[in-house]
Amino acid sequence: MVTSRSTAAARPEGVALRRRGPVLERAILEATLEQLGSVGWNGLTMEGVAVGAQTGKAAVYRRWPSKEDLVADALQAGLPALDEAPDLGGVREELYELCRHVRDVMYSKPGVALRAVLHECDAEAAERFHGLIVTGVVEPSARLFRHVLRRGIARGEVRADANNDLVVDVVPAMMMYRSKVCASEWPDREIADLIDRIMVPLLRA
Repeated sequence: MVTSRSTAAARPEGVALRRRGPVLERAILEATLEQLGSVGWNGLTMEGVAVGAQTGKAAVYRRWPSKEDLVADALQAGLPALDEAPDLGGVREELYELCRHVRDVMYSKPGVALRAVLHECDAEAAERFHGLIVTGVVEPSARLFRHVLRRGIARGEVRADANNDLVVDVVPAMMMYRSKVCASEWPDREIADLIDRIMVPLLRA
């Protein structure tokens, strides 16, 4: 009797699996993120995604009529949530943990894929995906930073006028600049330096 494992091992690469509905859609979206991370926006094709998902090209086109539609859904479904600010009793520790979480989102599979898209696609497509990064990363992270600052103000750790757009932009601006221009992957020690040498003096009451 042939087991399911031996059947899978014997299946030639690229032969479609019999999957339907949400299971198949999830496999296609995962394959899209994999393709973006490995070959980028310009190298991604619907055919390559179909091969990665082990399904037929027609199954991809039935659900997503264009590459842009497919990538937008893959990014939206895959981006990790930024929905909770750590409550650790002190603004320094809370900012440190929040920055580590934002860093992990930036370097998650969807985060890497999103940066590949923004760096490579044309202006019209970039505008569409820019909206995704704003609603999926920029706005949620800014909301959490503001929440941490409000708690710090209430404790007397942070001066009352520090909860403003320029201050909130400092951390993400530094992280994006250092990652894009300096190729830094933001290890924990660099995040700690950012908090201790820039943010804490900037926020001090």
